[in-house]
Amino acid sequence: MSRPVSVAPGLHFVATPIGSARDITLRALDILGAADVIAAEDTRTARKLMEIHGIPVNNRPMIPYHDHNGAEARPRVLGVLEKGLSVAYVSEAGTPLVADPGYQLGRAAIDAGFNVFSAPGPSAALAALTVSGLASDRFLFAGFAPSQTGARAKWMKGLDAAGATVIAYESPKRIHRMLGELCEALGDDREVAVCRELTKRFEEVLRGTCGQVRDLLSERTLKGEIVVVIGRAVARAPSFQDVEAALTAAMEDLPLKAASARVAEELGMSKRDVYQLGLQLKNGD
Repeated sequence: MSRPVSVAPGLHFVATPIGSARDITLRALDILGAADVIAAEDTRTARKLMEIHGIPVNNRPMIPYHDHNGAEARPRVLGVLEKGLSVAYVSEAGTPLVADPGYQLGRAAIDAGFNVFSAPGPSAALAALTVSGLASDRFLFAGFAPSQTGARAKWMKGLDAAGATVIAYESPKRIHRMLGELCEALGDDREVAVCRELTKRFEEVLRGTCGQVRDLLSERTLKGEIVVVIGRAVARAPSFQDVEAALTAAMEDLPLKAASARVAEELGMSKRDVYQLGLQLKNGD
C-alpha cells in the first residue's frame, strides 16, 4: 500500500509530457495528486492527463493561467499561497516557462517571499538537442523567431553570437521560410536538424546541411510541433593571404614583435608562426 504524499507549501512548476503520456515523472504525479490547487495553461489538458494517470481532481480548485489572463489570475494564485497552501502549475505540454507561460507567476511568487519549486521532466528543446546529432556542450535556447521582417533578420544574423548550438521553435506554416532565411543568413552548408512531433506517433528528425534540409522539405507540408536545432559555425583557418594582410597592416603602426602578437591573438594562431612570417615580410623574402 502506497503511503500518502505531502507537498510543501508553495508554487510547484511541474513538467508534463510533450507527446507520450507515459513521459511523466513519479514526482510529478505525486505533486498533481497531493497539491491543494491545480493551476494550468489549459485546465482541460491538465484534467485529461490526470485522468489518464488515475489522479482525481476531487473538489480541488483548478485555476486557468495563461498569457491572456495572467494579470487577473496571478492574484488568485498568490492568494492561495498566502494561506500556506500548495499550488501545482502545468503548461499545456513540456516544462513551464520554456516558451510557455509561468515566468511572471514565478517572479511574483518569489517577490512575495513564497517558495518556488521545480519538478523537472519533459522539454521539447532538450529532446531535440538529444536526437539532433549536433554539439551539446554549449547551447542556446532562442525560442520563436520574431515574425516581423526586420526583427527576424536581425535575430537570424545574431544566432552565432553565443558560439553555441541554437535551439529554436517554429510553426509548421513558417518552417519553409525559416530554413530559407537560415540558409541566407548562415550559409547553405550550416548543419541543422528539423525535429517534428517528438515522442509522438509520427516523430521525425531530418538532419543535414541547411540547404539539403530546405530542399528536402520544399515540396512537403508539415504538421505538428517543430524544433529546429542549428549547428554552430565552424571556425575557418585563416589563409596565408589573410595573415599577410593583417600583419602588413599591423606593422604600419607597431614594431614587428607587437604586431605579430596582436595578429596571432586576433586570428588564433601561434605567435611564433606569425613572427616568422613577419620577418619574411620585413626582409622582403
